Amino acid sequence: QLQLVESGGGSVQPGGSLRLSCAASGFTLKDYTIGWFRQAPGKEREGVSCISNTFNTNYADSVKGRFTVSRDNAEKTVYLQMNSLKPEDQGIYYCAKCTVPFRQCGLTSSEYDRWGQGTQVTVSS
Repeated sequence: QLQLVESGGGSVQPGGSLRLSCAASGFTLKDYTIGWFRQAPGKEREGVSCISNTFNTNYADSVKGRFTVSRDNAEKTVYLQMNSLKPEDQGIYYCAKCTVPFRQCGLTSSEYDRWGQGTQVTVSS
């Protein structure tokens, strides 16, 4: 059964760091782009970052230079390292699987067909 399970969320002060993990099972992770998205209360879900099967990465302008996406196919896990966190980074973070293998999907949610349950990130002093 295909599953994506996020972990690593929590509560930090502005300027702090968190590392999110997305554990994949039930499909061949190494063949797919994995995206990270977030949704704040009252706002639409937005793309944060993605990493392709060839390790190409993409970031939303709002997180460039602060967030780093990586993947360990042997461990079947994708990571999102978040540094210099700001209150506006707060929200539920989701990882998602691109619809098509070997495609470099971007930061649009419609390009992804399977989602994890999300992990909460709170940034507050």
